[in-house]
Amino acid sequence: MITPYFIENFWGEKNNGFDVLYHNMKHGQISSKELTDFIRERSTIEETYARSMTKLAKSAGNFSQLGTFAPMWDVFKISTEKLASCHMELVRKLQELIKEVQKYVEEQAKAHKKTKEEVASTLEAVQNIQTTSQALQKSKEIYNAKTVEQERLRKEGATQRDVDKAGVKAKKATETYKAYVEKYASAKSEFEQKMAETAQKFQDIEENHVHHMKVIIQSYSQSVEETHVQIGELHKEFVKNIENTSVESLIQKLSESKGTGKERPGPIEFEECNTAIATEGAKPRRRKPFNIPGRRKDKDVDSTESTEVEVANAANGAPPGYYGAIDIQNANVPQIDAEGFCIRPEVNENDAKENSFYSSSDSEDEDEPRKFHVEIKPVQPNNGTHQISATIDELKASIGNIILSPSTSGQMRRNQSSDELAKPRVPTSYELTNNDLLSLDPLGPTLSAGSASSLSTTAVPVPNRPTTPLTAGALMPPPRPSSRPKLPTGKLTGINEIGRPFSPPKTSNASPPPAAPLARAESSSSLSSNASLSAANTPTVGTSRGPSPVTLASQDALPIAVAFTESVNAYFKGADPSKCIVKITGDMTLSFPMGIIKVFTSNPSPAVLSFRLKNTGRLEQILPNQQLVYSDPSQSDSNSKDFWFNMQALTSYLRKAADQNPSASYYNVDILKYQVLSDGIHSTPLNLAVYWKCAATTTDLRVDYRYNPDSMVFPGPLTNIQILVPVDGGVTSMQSLPSSVWNSEQNKCLWKLGDISEKSDNEGAGSLRAKFELASGPSNPSTLAVQFMNEGTTLSGVDMELQGSGYRLSLSKKRFATGRYMADF
Repeated sequence: MITPYFIENFWGEKNNGFDVLYHNMKHGQISSKELTDFIRERSTIEETYARSMTKLAKSAGNFSQLGTFAPMWDVFKISTEKLASCHMELVRKLQELIKEVQKYVEEQAKAHKKTKEEVASTLEAVQNIQTTSQALQKSKEIYNAKTVEQERLRKEGATQRDVDKAGVKAKKATETYKAYVEKYASAKSEFEQKMAETAQKFQDIEENHVHHMKVIIQSYSQSVEETHVQIGELHKEFVKNIENTSVESLIQKLSESKGTGKERPGPIEFEECNTAIATEGAKPRRRKPFNIPGRRKDKDVDSTESTEVEVANAANGAPPGYYGAIDIQNANVPQIDAEGFCIRPEVNENDAKENSFYSSSDSEDEDEPRKFHVEIKPVQPNNGTHQISATIDELKASIGNIILSPSTSGQMRRNQSSDELAKPRVPTSYELTNNDLLSLDPLGPTLSAGSASSLSTTAVPVPNRPTTPLTAGALMPPPRPSSRPKLPTGKLTGINEIGRPFSPPKTSNASPPPAAPLARAESSSSLSSNASLSAANTPTVGTSRGPSPVTLASQDALPIAVAFTESVNAYFKGADPSKCIVKITGDMTLSFPMGIIKVFTSNPSPAVLSFRLKNTGRLEQILPNQQLVYSDPSQSDSNSKDFWFNMQALTSYLRKAADQNPSASYYNVDILKYQVLSDGIHSTPLNLAVYWKCAATTTDLRVDYRYNPDSMVFPGPLTNIQILVPVDGGVTSMQSLPSSVWNSEQNKCLWKLGDISEKSDNEGAGSLRAKFELASGPSNPSTLAVQFMNEGTTLSGVDMELQGSGYRLSLSKKRFATGRYMADF
């Protein structure tokens, strides 16, 4: 129990102790807010430092991987990444602590308001005794003056009348003085009782306040101390790793990885020339063609084969060596179409064996060669091109039913002409040419990136590709790169990876075609793929400028850029947060410079490009481009996932893109799409609530909005904010705050706002108000549409890092924007 200091030390002659204690209580709120500002500033400093360390770690990962010292950069990179992670963990703890302090500030304000009401009677007692004291002092002075005056008149021999008159005044002053003495005694008693109780109450409040502030400071100190301990352990680990990486181990590692062999050149003895063999001449040789098991082989047109007919019974189209030489004039040489693809002759099953053409140089022992019938059908035109207007019910359902399915626009198909490929892609909702929501119909179909939601009832048929596997089980990926260790067996927790191709499968009741190895299927169709390739004049949304198209050498670390683009779709119903529907999708795109194609094509075995997708714990689905990348389903880490490329397929894709657009300086490739786990309104960057008041001649509208930094991993400002509201009823005039634009042709009201962030007024919260005068009211409450974007961060926090050597990440771009972002009454 603390000594009651306040009861003993706040009295005084002027009775001002109450006023001092009350204002001291109010100063507690100021201290709490200042402590919040201090912790927030420390969090900002830690976050800036963590980002700088992350950038430094990426720089260490991009340093030269050549030379004996190269493995040491991995030690620096890992240590720096862990250090950045420690500081980011401190940022997270400080952010949580700030929330606790803010909560305490709110509770403190409520407690002070309640205390003010409780001590109101004490304030009255203080004012009463102060007023009584002043009146008592004044009456005492009057009493003394009147008594002295009466005595003076008596001594000076004044008339009896004057003496009696002075005596009446003195008597009256005496009575008044005695009355105030009694009144002061009563006020004093009440004041002492009230003041003692109030002083103890104020002391209790201050004890609780200081105790709570000390608890907050202890939490702050503990968080900082834990971070310093972790940093110390990281430094010890770094020193240990450096010590364990001996000079001998670095020399040994370089020798094992870059060694050219242990056999030294042997002796060469002089050999006399054999004139008989020298004059005979070199016999023509036949080059062994590249063979894929189970696939029909075309004749190697580059082989050096004699064209003379050596025997008379040479059979046309027979395998070489079976009957003898082949008559080239009449052999079954495959025809070539305009695009360089082999035109297969139609054969029936009865004479398939007789007319089959296989090389005798095959190393496989197959009694019966396997046959595959490959048929590539063109895309069927969509006859149902009409668009059906969506109802409000369909509009509400569209957000909840968004599926993760990539768009087919911009895909490179075998039967796609160069003119079709050169057409620009359809812009997304935040790529409108006039950058204005007035041209957007909130009830029409969305163009949001990363989603394939549509309100149209027409179905777009997908090209029939029987040779493309439809399930993940049909793929037979090559083994993982040797530079990356095999992860332990286990299921990927928290990620529902869709086992289907990168493009939407054709809607059909027919059973899927028989599974075939990826290499065989893609070779038969010349790698006809549904992966999205866009050239420099049609960049993928959200991609960067791309890596510098410099001349690359095969021994250099090849530059690659990555872009993450996410789309947030939301539907708000009134002011009820439980009715908010949210879907967030995203895609990842890699950008390859033009010079990398030459490196790939000139190297028969380029280094395998592999990467790790980080922070996948917040993803609900991942849809990789299975025509280009593979993944290990046995990974056990729920917060990351490894992928590596089919380099042969990637080279073919880039080569086709270069053929279609040879002037492009870089080429973008869609790698994967994903869906983010959402938590209702907590996942929306901008919370909305709409209020309508519709009368016969007027309509009042209010839109409340609030910036939500918790929806982003690294909060950033929302830019290009536009809010569009259709209003019917024949609007004749409009008044709005802030000012907006009215389009009389479309009957729509448009607000354009500045950037919104935590640093905005009211921490990013505000209201839009408008009053409409109507000619034919009342209006019907409508659905409003919102547009905004952010450059530099994502909602999911997903990231990518390259694995192994041979490549470096030259640029990483992140952004998110609105898809269908609507609010209803």
